[in-house]
Amino acid sequence: MKGAFYTGQYRNVFAELGHSQKEIDQKLKDAFHTVFYGPDDEKFYFEAGDDMGYFEDTGNFDARTEGMSYAMMMCVQMDMKNEFDRVWKWARTYMYMEDGYNKGYFAWSCKTTGEKNDLGPAPDGEEFFAMALFFASHRWGDGEGIFNYSQEARNILSACIHNGEKEPGDPIMEPENYLIRFIPSRKFSDPSYHCAHFYELFSMWANEEDRPFWKKAAKASREYLKKACHKDTGLAAEYAYYDGTPYEKEQDVFGGRHDCYSYRVIANIGLDYEWFAADEWNVENNNKVQKFFCETHKDEEFKIYEIDGTVIEQPALHPVAMIATNAQASLAANGPYAKECVERFWNTPLRKGERRYYDNCLYLFALLALSGNYRIY
Repeated sequence: MKGAFYTGQYRNVFAELGHSQKEIDQKLKDAFHTVFYGPDDEKFYFEAGDDMGYFEDTGNFDARTEGMSYAMMMCVQMDMKNEFDRVWKWARTYMYMEDGYNKGYFAWSCKTTGEKNDLGPAPDGEEFFAMALFFASHRWGDGEGIFNYSQEARNILSACIHNGEKEPGDPIMEPENYLIRFIPSRKFSDPSYHCAHFYELFSMWANEEDRPFWKKAAKASREYLKKACHKDTGLAAEYAYYDGTPYEKEQDVFGGRHDCYSYRVIANIGLDYEWFAADEWNVENNNKVQKFFCETHKDEEFKIYEIDGTVIEQPALHPVAMIATNAQASLAANGPYAKECVERFWNTPLRKGERRYYDNCLYLFALLALSGNYRIY
């Protein structure tokens, strides 16, 4: 099989299961309208002034680079240029660090007024910012200043590799093994940050001298996930060392244990397979995850899980996000539960309440991906 990068063909998994294009389009339109322009207790996009906007983490009452970069990716996929530019201007105005130890990165959390809560980055934000900016450049063309999308993307990626070479700082990408760090100052990773499908594109579009690095990063990330995902369940931890084993140290520093299942990983594995189909391991792993949830835990409420499948008797914080990522895993999975996971997602509404932000971000990504609308531009 060849991926969509080579064929230009994106699977519409919903249509494969018999849903009409009309109802697929309506479902996508309705979900985006709810998140961006729905009632105040359902949406989490808010406009700020005449030309800015932000996604609010409604569970933590802040704006995060995770959500801001996700919003930009969603907007470029849906051809929502006005909203894209508003979010990008807010992020570039309030989150970007012009100087200091983390120069060239974005503060991972800000108050919704724009005040920085912390001066450190969360690297999934940087990689999503860069990818969304490249897509915006290719879809809409580059503008002036901060709206010179492709130049802004190249600058971000340069900082990810070169920070610390000429002045105090740390790179986001590990120079020794090409793996993305959890934060620049710590030598361990987060499996859910690993987006080899992004790195493949960065290897074509970054500054020319950085392209070989990103090509190596794509290969390194795919090999890393084979180590980080459990051999039987396919589950990966929230944080993991460079050898793939779950991170267990300094739990007090990062707010509790982080060796349990992180469900963004299988969504990324699915999208990597959709775009590049570089490794059949993606299929094998996502089949294992779907089997784990559909056989072992089919009729129970989602809990917290260690990666070997051990159940921690606490309710999952983001159950709708788990349904969404189990479905997006079907971009790679071809086992007996691939259709079941997609149908369960199709029949699941957007989450309501204060914790809706994270669940519904992953919900929108799954909608885009499974309808054939999460595309390379």
